[in-house]
Amino acid sequence: MPRHWHQWALILAAFGAVVVLLVLPLVLIFSEAFSQGAAVVADNLTSTDMISAIKLTVIVALVTVPVNLVFGVLLAWCVTRYEFRGRKLLTTLIDIPFAMSPVVAGLCYLVVYGGQSVVGQWLDDTLGLQLMFALPGMIMVTVFVTCPYVARVLIPLMQSQGTEEEEAAVLLGASGWQAFWYVTLPKIRWALLYGVVLTNARAVGEFGAVSVVSGLIRGETLTLPLLIQMLNEDYNSVGAFTAAGLLAALALVTLLLKTVLEWRQRHKIDAAQEVTP
Repeated sequence: MPRHWHQWALILAAFGAVVVLLVLPLVLIFSEAFSQGAAVVADNLTSTDMISAIKLTVIVALVTVPVNLVFGVLLAWCVTRYEFRGRKLLTTLIDIPFAMSPVVAGLCYLVVYGGQSVVGQWLDDTLGLQLMFALPGMIMVTVFVTCPYVARVLIPLMQSQGTEEEEAAVLLGASGWQAFWYVTLPKIRWALLYGVVLTNARAVGEFGAVSVVSGLIRGETLTLPLLIQMLNEDYNSVGAFTAAGLLAALALVTLLLKTVLEWRQRHKIDAAQEVTP
């Protein structure tokens, strides 16, 4: 409990910063969205562009999250359970999406897989497949941007847990898959869900990389973040704030899930420490 005035001043300053930087923008988003009444909000939510953007955002998230779930688990298992040359380099490469600007990542994908590139022309001529300015390219860049989250949540946890229990299970006759399913997975499930929540939040809200490879085709390649920009440029401020309010609501739900998962993980750790002598 704070005892001195400067401690209380620091706490009040922190709360003030949270209110000014986080709470007030959220309040502004919803107040602007409903500034012309609930009927206008309903009209914007049921418009063709909004429904198309919602569907596309959901599709991108539904593909991105499972791909990065499998990728993150395999990568964390590889890094924490095997010793091999280049392991440290691999753990460093995981952080590339964190260090690289999403716009730069989108531009790199556009250069490599665009219609003017060798790969893009080959795919188009041979398979009739267009990656850029279409859904596949949007999914590709979203997977790239969100790929570190699950792995970065699991790696420290799995390193701290060690390999003794898995090795004991294998010595008792369990296969590698059985050891993972019955020994490893129960110990990492809450951290895994936490990584999934973070991945989904980033996938839903990604703007920079997706804007480069989408082509901004109305009704076809506009996700919710891109639709906000488009509506704002069309001077439809209520529609833009309605889409922003929808994203903000998704963010709040994600934050709630994140808080619950953190509480469950902390509660489980505390319970384990109480049992351990």
